Amino acid sequence: MKIAFLLLLLPLQLSAQKDFTKYVDPFIGTGGHGHTYPGATVPFGMVQLSPDTRLRGWDGCSGYHYSDTRIYGFSHTHLSGTGCSDYGDVLLMPTLGKATWKNKKYASTFKKENEKATAGYYSVFLDKPGVKAELTATTRTGLHKYTFPKTDAANIILDLNHRDRLNEGEITISGNNEVSGYRISTKWSSNQHIYFVIQYSKPFKHFGITGCGSSQRVKHTKGGRLKAYVQFATEKDEAIYVRVGISPISVEGARKNLEAEQLGFDFEKSKANAAEMWNTELSKIEIEDDNERNKRIFYTALYHTMLAPNIYQDIDGKYRGRDAKIGEATDFTNYTVFSLWDTYRALHPLFTLIDRKRNADFIRTFIKQYEQVGLLPIWELSAYETFCMIGYHSIPVIADAYLKGIRGFDAKKALEAMKKSAETSQKDLKKYKLKGSLVVDASYFRYAAGFDDYLKYGFIRQRFINNSVSKTLEYAYNDWCIAQMAKALGDNEGYVKYNLRAANYRNLFDSATGFMRPRNKNKFRSGFDPYKVTQSYTEANAWQYSFYVPHDISGHIKLLGGKEKLATFLDTLFTTSSKLKGPIKQDVSGLMGQYAHGNEPSHQIAYEYNYAGQPWKTQSRVRKIMHEFYADKPEGLVGNEDCGQMSAWYIFSSLGFYPVCPGSDHYAMGSPLFQKASIHLENGKTFTIQTTGNSQDNVYIKDASLNKNEFTKTFLRYDDIANGGLLEINMSSQPNKNRGNSDIDTPVTKLD
Repeated sequence: MKIAFLLLLLPLQLSAQKDFTKYVDPFIGTGGHGHTYPGATVPFGMVQLSPDTRLRGWDGCSGYHYSDTRIYGFSHTHLSGTGCSDYGDVLLMPTLGKATWKNKKYASTFKKENEKATAGYYSVFLDKPGVKAELTATTRTGLHKYTFPKTDAANIILDLNHRDRLNEGEITISGNNEVSGYRISTKWSSNQHIYFVIQYSKPFKHFGITGCGSSQRVKHTKGGRLKAYVQFATEKDEAIYVRVGISPISVEGARKNLEAEQLGFDFEKSKANAAEMWNTELSKIEIEDDNERNKRIFYTALYHTMLAPNIYQDIDGKYRGRDAKIGEATDFTNYTVFSLWDTYRALHPLFTLIDRKRNADFIRTFIKQYEQVGLLPIWELSAYETFCMIGYHSIPVIADAYLKGIRGFDAKKALEAMKKSAETSQKDLKKYKLKGSLVVDASYFRYAAGFDDYLKYGFIRQRFINNSVSKTLEYAYNDWCIAQMAKALGDNEGYVKYNLRAANYRNLFDSATGFMRPRNKNKFRSGFDPYKVTQSYTEANAWQYSFYVPHDISGHIKLLGGKEKLATFLDTLFTTSSKLKGPIKQDVSGLMGQYAHGNEPSHQIAYEYNYAGQPWKTQSRVRKIMHEFYADKPEGLVGNEDCGQMSAWYIFSSLGFYPVCPGSDHYAMGSPLFQKASIHLENGKTFTIQTTGNSQDNVYIKDASLNKNEFTKTFLRYDDIANGGLLEINMSSQPNKNRGNSDIDTPVTKLD
């Protein structure tokens, strides 16, 4: 009996011993326009300790670009893959000799061959001081290791004036091996607060603080343009360790975080702990395949999906709220960095499968922010609403989670918040509470612009409002999500109201061209060119947004004239000229015809062939996108990573299915990439996708079985996955055009 028990445990032990982190390459996405960073962090951590190689510019949004060969220092907060710049807080940099305050003077060149990054660890040799820098992190702390040559003047610079505008700061020499203070800054997030405690592994012999350009040998300075240095004498190859705790609340909070997570200076132990945390998270999906390249892309993508959102509370539960007040999370974890226009599509649906408890905490954070300021978050960053992008996409995150059985949050309060976000227009601006006061905020005005039109006409007129087509289409989908949530909670009045509003997309459909077009009250605007990237569409053109009806693809098919018309329209999208017109083309990248994988509005399009009864074309297109637009190199992403969405698309697609319409119960099938993939679910069950004959040429599904029963559908139900099981697929180099094209086998989304 004992032997049998040990044999049962053996597979679990072998799985636990697997090192998934060896497939993670944090440099993927740091080149091109991926905007990721290579530094040390742990899953969803508050600290992202990474090198800064750029002070400004669109391709410097994360603070780093792979093409650079100069480092300004190592700061403790970074954004992953955004199109706007922020963070870069509390920068440290080792130097030799007389301390200097100018970043161009204390910056150092480095060689790419002397740079290394793995999950939870980063190192580089700095040419100028001849110092090896190594970094690792915990959730709320960073640990630096600087190996110096023999010198009497080994300095470590602290720069609070780095990158974004320093509104106010404070530096205190609070011990013979400690510096503390705070930084209040403005960039994308206005009035961002960060507090810190820095402790060194041995006492420093000299120190200095500068403010407003004058060097002061004082122990405390408050104001702007703050920098400091501490100085040591070192022997050859002596390592100085620096541990840093940060907090959005107070210096006391930063100290508590440091004492709880990084009491000593054991760098190797911290590095190993970070790797273990990553291994635990990455093991949720287990890939077995001979193709090492694809595994590197996959596990780096999975790593990228776990960089944000970020924990935004101290170890004692205190956090800074959207109302600028200090709250305390007693029964949930508070988060920040919600790039919802991007991440509702695939990132949060991925969490709904593999990280349900954390996804519930995201939603509880949404509801808490609603209680604080009266609206759900749009693009929240460090307790500040940036109002970046369009739509109210907290709503599909909530609806998709609830309709797939995630609980642990107040569903009735969530529905109340969803309705409020779908009704607050320009007329309500003075009621909106921002930072604890009743104000009219310019960024909210831009966000809400046109909403009065939407409520009055069922679409937004282009005459005065930018993004009119995209806003109308996205509001309609969001309204459908509210209707589904209302229906689930027995709110029939709400269900009817928002289900009717979900049909508003039809008001922009032009039957003469098949495109979604900008219009004024009584007619479409003249001079229409679907290749032109205009302000009628959000970071896209008419080609990319004319397929955005995820909640009513059946209705869209009827407008087009049937399934064959949709398939032909899709064919043309993928094969027409890739030339773009218009001056605002920066975010439209990764073109395959007019399909633009580098930006999110295109992400569901390749899967729509399933709904048209031609699933083999989805299989071919999706595999081609994976092969051409993802790679295991710094330029391995064709557009901004966008806090995990680009990578979440790859995770789903390589597994063989995708959430075309979050809030529905099905996933459209594509072309699985691996020989075997096992999704280990929180309920203890495992869903496995196993393929036979899979290769770069064999991209088509010949036939399939689910739990040993013939499976002819081109979609999976949520319960198929959640209940665990085995999906076996035989792959072929030739399409099986007789499989999955009947009505019963075809996925459907439609209005009731």
